[in-house]
Amino acid sequence: MQYAVLGDADDGPTLRLDWRAFSYAGKFVMSNTGKAIAFEGAPLAERGDWPPAAREADDPADVVGAVSFNDDRTDAGTAWLRYVTVREDRRGDGIGARLCAFAADHLLADHERVKIAVNNPFAYEALHKAGFGFTGEETGIAELVLERPCAGRAARYQDGLDVYRERDLSPEEVAFLDRKAGSGPPALVVS
Repeated sequence: MQYAVLGDADDGPTLRLDWRAFSYAGKFVMSNTGKAIAFEGAPLAERGDWPPAAREADDPADVVGAVSFNDDRTDAGTAWLRYVTVREDRRGDGIGARLCAFAADHLLADHERVKIAVNNPFAYEALHKAGFGFTGEETGIAELVLERPCAGRAARYQDGLDVYRERDLSPEEVAFLDRKAGSGPPALVVS
């Protein structure tokens, strides 16, 4: 697996992903966010036209995951990961967590912190694997805010899971939360 950053936090290339294989595919055609990708195949430097200008339904450059990012408009020290997607046939392989860790490492070179808002316990777990921790904050649309670095990562892990436990969840989410009861955060992944 290889990783690359495309563009910067306020100016990135458009990335056309197959909407049948990628959640949030439409969010990656915007040019006002940077993107980081996980891909297979030849290194980008060896490819002729990157990114492809207009691909209809192909997964450009063997992309298996993507994350968009931008600067916080009110805090110059903060960058946000916005949308994370992993190709449907590769979900559960840890690609999203490693990609978010890679993107955060890149952004932390120029920012004091990187934040992301998540709306389900599976994403919450994946972001903890990427080194993010729950801030105790929620957005107005019921997302939990995580950040990296986060000094209280281990201490606040169950706090975020408890927020999800109070919600109307799918049977899979309930079973997941039951398995995580009383545990500490997952081990960190390496990007």
